[in-house]
Amino acid sequence: MGRRADKVTVMAARPTWKGFLKISLVNIPIKVFPATESSGTIAFNQLHGECQTRIQQKRWCPRCNREVPNSEIVKGYEFEKGRYVIMSDEDFDKVRPESTRVIDLVQFAEDSAIDPMYVDRTYYLAPDGGMASEAFSVMRDGMKGKVGVGKLALYGREYLVAVRPHERGIVMHTLHHAAEIRTIDAVEELSSVPDKVKPEEIKLAKQVIETFAAPLNLADYKDEYREGLQRIIEAKIAGEEVVAPATEAPPKVVNLMEALKKSLDAVSTTKKKPAKATAEKPVAARRKRA
Repeated sequence: MGRRADKVTVMAARPTWKGFLKISLVNIPIKVFPATESSGTIAFNQLHGECQTRIQQKRWCPRCNREVPNSEIVKGYEFEKGRYVIMSDEDFDKVRPESTRVIDLVQFAEDSAIDPMYVDRTYYLAPDGGMASEAFSVMRDGMKGKVGVGKLALYGREYLVAVRPHERGIVMHTLHHAAEIRTIDAVEELSSVPDKVKPEEIKLAKQVIETFAAPLNLADYKDEYREGLQRIIEAKIAGEEVVAPATEAPPKVVNLMEALKKSLDAVSTTKKKPAKATAEKPVAARRKRA
């Protein structure tokens, strides 16, 4: 009997909200989908080690020495050490924008103009309904090589966004404002970094870097830490103990030129060796003795 191939079921993405993409006088009904997911993160609960009961976190006032209910919680802004101005819901309502669900693009620039440091989250945009598909396609192709910047008022907040074409669709990035980005001058340790370096060291560094040059595919990179944690969790559930391989600390760089030369030699030696099948990671598991 032939082996039955297992079918892989791909769950259809669900929109998180609907709205309009506005470019001048053009309004396109759209659906917005998250482009990333956090399901790859392994979540842990805090337990009391003695009885393995989940820990409860309570809002505690150290001055009144009692737990404080939500009805007594207010928001305060510390304008001086230990001094706060209290903000009510009415205060927030005075500046809270109405949720228009309109991505209003007001400027276009070259697609390389957005520094990756400003990107917060990424979403996919898709047309909402067949009538919107043609206008969506036209504006997507019209934006080729460009990025549109604008604002989005949603859930009582105003977001700075960037929109650009991506494959068959359009992606939207929510952006940090410039005031949220720390300047590199704030890192005092960088003041000791020399402005000039030796040309021969740069030449060797470029040679080492070039040996690692290859077409980039981020799908080749896996979350090895998460996979390792998952193996340990599964082994512990099965009553097994996982023994991790010994690790060695990397040697300190004493002589930069010597380290660069050794790096080149190591890469050259590796490339001369015949290719071998990739073995599984040396994580041994043995069952606990009763």
